Amino acid sequence: MRHTTRFVAALFLTTSLAHAATPAPAAKPSSSSTYELLNLFGEVFDRVRSDYVEPVADNKLIESALNGMLTSLDPHSSYMNEKSFGDMKIQTKGEFGGLGIEVTMENGLVKVVSPIDDTPAAKAGVKPGDFISEIDSGAVMGMTLQDAVDKMRGPIGTTVKLTIFREGAKEPLPLTIKRDLIKIQSVRSRTEDDVIYLRITSFSEATADTMRAAYEKEKKTIGSKLKGVVLDLRNNPGGLLDQAVDVSDAFLDHGEIVSTRSRKPEDSRRYSAKKGDIATGLPMVVLINEGSASASEIVAGALKDHKRSVVLGMKSFGKGSVQTVIPIEDHGAIRLTTSRYYTPSGLSIQAKGITPDIMVEQAKVETLKPTNNFSELNLPGHLDNDQGKVEEKPEPANDNKKDTKKDTKKDALKDDKKDIKNDKDSTSDYQLSRALDLIRALSIYQRNDDTPAAAVVPPAATPAAKK
Repeated sequence: MRHTTRFVAALFLTTSLAHAATPAPAAKPSSSSTYELLNLFGEVFDRVRSDYVEPVADNKLIESALNGMLTSLDPHSSYMNEKSFGDMKIQTKGEFGGLGIEVTMENGLVKVVSPIDDTPAAKAGVKPGDFISEIDSGAVMGMTLQDAVDKMRGPIGTTVKLTIFREGAKEPLPLTIKRDLIKIQSVRSRTEDDVIYLRITSFSEATADTMRAAYEKEKKTIGSKLKGVVLDLRNNPGGLLDQAVDVSDAFLDHGEIVSTRSRKPEDSRRYSAKKGDIATGLPMVVLINEGSASASEIVAGALKDHKRSVVLGMKSFGKGSVQTVIPIEDHGAIRLTTSRYYTPSGLSIQAKGITPDIMVEQAKVETLKPTNNFSELNLPGHLDNDQGKVEEKPEPANDNKKDTKKDTKKDALKDDKKDIKNDKDSTSDYQLSRALDLIRALSIYQRNDDTPAAAVVPPAATPAAKK
């Protein structure tokens, strides 16, 4: 939303741009008091122009007044001048400059909703829920969100110093981040043996089409062994409403996806799925966390309510409102909250979020080696296996006796700099590992009645073994 040095200014869920040629009808004043208040604004404006300690440009005063009016309504409404409006349109196309973080304002500080994958902020270790208290040694308290955004942007290749407060940390975390051009690859995919892994980092213009193409590509790779799909929406801050609808529709055959309810009943809308599930009913798990917001919550809510997918992870961010971008001819645009959205079950997730079916915190898992290698095979005179010789395994060295102490401070710093990455090794991602296990478990119970028996009975089994 800012020119080639802009990261993301605030989490967003937007509808299509309104036409500048069709302005909204002006509200009728309820009484003469409205005009008196407008006269009050004019008097204050004139007093500032004439008596403020330093000269201030008229356009700055007016833009600040407009922005103040809109931001006082909710954290997601705002005024954009022509430059800001142009930058926002660039961002929704999936390419912009900056740090790569989605932010909002809370308690006077800039709060990180989510870092975007493979951006300078993500690589530096910025996490959802972090609070930015200082920018280049300047206190954030007292700034507007726009002020903070402007302070963080700058030429590509230059650096910005942030001071971050993180829950559970004893001291503020200083970070120096180099600005870069952010090219959002909104969809990534890979195979996890017999499961398709799809990661959506944001909902920009071509997200749904890109996701469908990625699915088909990975499906060809796996072939008939395909057991299910993991859709990863963790740390996805949102984006375009129509893309959230299309992504949901890709996995649904029928039913409502989301409804939006506006101030005027006639402006409310319902979005329904068309026939055709690209995964043809295969088991599905959607991953969410506290950085999943807005459009991500629409997808997770729709698939959860229709019982099309198991939702796994942590409770989502809880942004249940829709913003419409309304161009103002020759003066930029306003982003105005025009409706709330509801999941198919009628649930508003505003300030509540989507609660996963299975709550799983991200964790580090350590494989422990057995303290002994004793089994039936070690018993003197044990019966032989009648289906073939069992190879004896060498007794493992007892590595547990070794000193396994680590530099915990360095390890913690490394962990802070890790995010949800698309590594081929999924064992380092506990939530993803749980999702893959769940997919494979569900696929067993989706087989025909005779399939499990054929799978577990060996071809050369004796009649006794079949009982």
